[in-house]
Amino acid sequence: MIKPLDQVLYTAQTHTTGGRNGAGTSSDGALDVKLSSPGSGRPGTNPEQLFGIGYSACFMGAIQKAGLKLGIKVPAELAIDASVTLGKTDGGAAFALAVRLAISLPGLPPAEQQQLIDTAHQTCPYSHATRGNIAVELVLA
Repeated sequence: MIKPLDQVLYTAQTHTTGGRNGAGTSSDGALDVKLSSPGSGRPGTNPEQLFGIGYSACFMGAIQKAGLKLGIKVPAELAIDASVTLGKTDGGAAFALAVRLAISLPGLPPAEQQQLIDTAHQTCPYSHATRGNIAVELVLA
């Protein structure tokens, strides 16, 4: 059962035309991108790249909130390298994604790094959306 939102904090509004070979804009004008299929060599980004940036940015925010909750000072050099893989499942009948987030928390002991990552993974909205739907691997970089 899908839980309804108790409180709306923000709603992003976008407009996309042309699919993977089109364009996308946000209603506030902050985003205006050309789209291209992965590996096509055409100018533009693709949905997998946009998803990687979105998930990484959101996960960083969740790590920062986890740091406040746990009393751990999150280093300013926090960085995440995301890999979003597009592939096929079910013998090639369906498309699917897999995500790998390589998280760098320099200067923190490994136990604190893992505690931040585990706590963030429980609160990040992208982690909630992907949990049980796609493979997500979280690693210390």
